[in-house]
Amino acid sequence: MGIILQPFAWLLLFFYNLFSSYGVALILFAIVIKLILFPVTLKSKKSMIQTTMLSEQMQKLQKQYGKDRERYNLELQKLYEKEHVNPMGGCLWSLIPMFVLIALYGIIREPLTYFMSMSMEQIETLAAELDWPAAALANGWLTQGALEKLQEQLADGKITSLFQNGAYNQLYLLSLVKPENLAALQTATGAEGLFVLNFSFLGVDLSQIPEWKLWTVDMNLNNIGLFILPIISVGVSYLSMKVSMATSRMNNQAQNAQLDSTNRMMLWMMPVMSLWIGFTVPAGLSIYWIAQYFVTMAQEYICGKMLKKDYEAAREASARREAEEKEEEKRRKEEARLERQRRLEEEKKNRGKKKPVQKKEDEPDQEGVNKDDSREGIRAYARGRSYIPGRYGGVTPYTDPNVLFKAIAEAEAAGKKKKPAKDKNKEG
Repeated sequence: MGIILQPFAWLLLFFYNLFSSYGVALILFAIVIKLILFPVTLKSKKSMIQTTMLSEQMQKLQKQYGKDRERYNLELQKLYEKEHVNPMGGCLWSLIPMFVLIALYGIIREPLTYFMSMSMEQIETLAAELDWPAAALANGWLTQGALEKLQEQLADGKITSLFQNGAYNQLYLLSLVKPENLAALQTATGAEGLFVLNFSFLGVDLSQIPEWKLWTVDMNLNNIGLFILPIISVGVSYLSMKVSMATSRMNNQAQNAQLDSTNRMMLWMMPVMSLWIGFTVPAGLSIYWIAQYFVTMAQEYICGKMLKKDYEAAREASARREAEEKEEEKRRKEEARLERQRRLEEEKKNRGKKKPVQKKEDEPDQEGVNKDDSREGIRAYARGRSYIPGRYGGVTPYTDPNVLFKAIAEAEAAGKKKKPAKDKNKEG
């Protein structure tokens, strides 16, 4: 991490040595960083223009494939590839200033390490020479409970030094280094890079953290200035967001509901974040925050002028694409109308005409099946289409019931006549 932060520390130290003012060094640091990142900001703006101009097509895809997220993402990716747009181009580049802010926070918190290149052993020696725990308690930098907690962490091995707990102990310690004891401390610590760092800027000590409970501290110029700095940062961040939105409207940038919602959220989120930063970190970071917002407003105006042609080209492309889509929709409707008209004309021509009955060709007889066997009198298929005479052991010939009943009656009558003749023969 030190390798990443060290170049930023050298730049900040260069400006401090040049002007002997910590506040001026932070302001110039903010300006230089924003100038270095200006090409990145410009590229981010161009990417946002391209993405914004695709918002209408994205909304259509959302309506068409809203329930099928996988299909929607696939079609959206195809749209990005077709228009040569990187959807993350505007977001990723805009995060770089936040990384710079985090780096600057680390530098401001540990000036002995990054400005004066002191090792942890040298910092411990400096603390011993200045009787740091007693001085911290006397000046209110630490409470007795906080100091005991640090000592417990040190005893448990959670930290190897009181100056590795992530607090602002190096800032407090450096504030005890005065011109009158500087030579002795350099000799004791062996740190030739140790020097007196002047944190004062317009009567405000930028190494201190502002107290939002103003009524609990002395009403002097320093404490009042510390309280005002976060308030100023809130106002400037809000003004910066308004300038950004006004620049977009000046160029008639296409707006949509989602973008408007994002802008409204950022309009309030950034000031709240500025307020939180202002009252939780040393005041030097608020000076950087305010300076970079003023530079951002200037860059927004310059980007608007430089990207005016891009805005116009994007609007023309959007208008052309919209006209093409309307023409395509008109063509589809005309084709559908002609197809309906053709069908109606065909129905009119065929209306009233009898459709010729198509005679089915006789199907070939199955093997062993004679269709005439299924005929009963003149009734074709009276016994069924698939009638097979020998299926159940042959066909019983048809007999008229009247003839059958007459034959039975005659047989019974013939039997009765023969019976008396037999009886006579028995008697004889």
